[in-house]
Amino acid sequence: MALIELDLTGRPDHLPRSRPPARRYRLPGLLLVAVLALAAGGAAPILPVLWRYVGAVPAPMGPEAPFQLTGGRIFTTERDGKDRITTAWSLAGPPREVWSTRFPVRETEPDEISFGGLNAVPAGGVVLLSDGPATTVVDATTGERAWSSPVGVTPLAGGRTGIVQDNEFRDGTLYDQSSGEPGLLFFGATGEPHTEPPLRTDVRGVDLATGRTLWTLGAPGSVNVLVAPGDAPAVLLLSSDRLQRIDGTSGRVVASIALPALDSGGPTGGELVDGLMMVYYGHDGVVAREAAYSADTLGQLWSRAVPEVLLDRASCAGLHCSGSLRALDVLDPRTGEPRWRAPTGVDLMKRGGYVIEIGNESGLPERLVDPGTGAARVDLAGWRAEVMGDDSQPILLRRSLGAESAFGVVVPRRDAVQPLGVTGWPVGDCTSDRSHVACRAGGELRIWAYRA
Repeated sequence: MALIELDLTGRPDHLPRSRPPARRYRLPGLLLVAVLALAAGGAAPILPVLWRYVGAVPAPMGPEAPFQLTGGRIFTTERDGKDRITTAWSLAGPPREVWSTRFPVRETEPDEISFGGLNAVPAGGVVLLSDGPATTVVDATTGERAWSSPVGVTPLAGGRTGIVQDNEFRDGTLYDQSSGEPGLLFFGATGEPHTEPPLRTDVRGVDLATGRTLWTLGAPGSVNVLVAPGDAPAVLLLSSDRLQRIDGTSGRVVASIALPALDSGGPTGGELVDGLMMVYYGHDGVVAREAAYSADTLGQLWSRAVPEVLLDRASCAGLHCSGSLRALDVLDPRTGEPRWRAPTGVDLMKRGGYVIEIGNESGLPERLVDPGTGAARVDLAGWRAEVMGDDSQPILLRRSLGAESAFGVVVPRRDAVQPLGVTGWPVGDCTSDRSHVACRAGGELRIWAYRA
């Protein structure tokens, strides 16, 4: 779009010889303010929206060269022989390099499952660089390597403590992938598949700055370890017969409840959904019953039988749902009872106070609806391309305009998509955080700042 800028600040032909005294402006100024205030009495508030190009950083190409925008920085990674080189770029002003660090590429054994990409997670005074399950911890200010772990490290709230899991398997249970034999597989912390569950799993709390073990808790068999929601450093530990809430700093068991086997089987796994701890029961990987527990007190809120859905399964992220693509009910998180039914043929994803309806066949977002009622809130017509970011940031939308891309952001207080701006050239592989958007363009990462 071509814009013509009107020169509203041009100098008059005849300039006064000296500046008039301030008292000459006082009364007219007050009158002007009063008129503007009256005129704006019924108007909607002006929203501070900004789209500004801030610069570019070099972007290594190829699948071995991922990038990430997090914590107000961009992290780029490239492979150099048997090493990875990760560079941190500051976005506090024009992009500039903060540090660059080198660490060995994780070598994958034939019996291990390959993990994709490299993940950078700022946590307190360090950054966790995860290459598959292996983790290298570096100083957030200098990039100097602090310590490393052969398995994943999960940071807890507060950025001072992390969680590490270690599995002990019986000898002779390593799965031969070349055999192709069917059956359930159980994966260790390093990605190796086994034909039997582990004999034991140890969960360790570690100091993120040094890697020193602070506490250790063990449980027989497999476990699920989840970061508890909220600001307190805590974890939820689900084992085959018990659910526990553990203080992440001391390892103290804060709450614990027994989970006896039911007619539908024993606990087979669990996850956090919409702030609740869900425990699943069943046999051979098939869930027959689910129970919801408070993540704080571990009190049970509800349980229900899960109907088996063989065909037309729907995806329901961040919500409690039941049914298939043809009849998908959204459940009340307080009771487990149906609240509303989604339109036929959509998947659902909860984001930023909305539920996004996504066409199952097209994979494109169609509209934003109310989580409590399913009522339409924002029509995404014209923006059915890409939803960026995660639940901690605004809903950012992108669409192609041929030789460039346009961006918009959902403004919750208006239930509307606010256009932000365009890139001005072709881009791809974009990501975002709460204040920036970064996209590949040629051999660069080009970066824009936005406000909404």
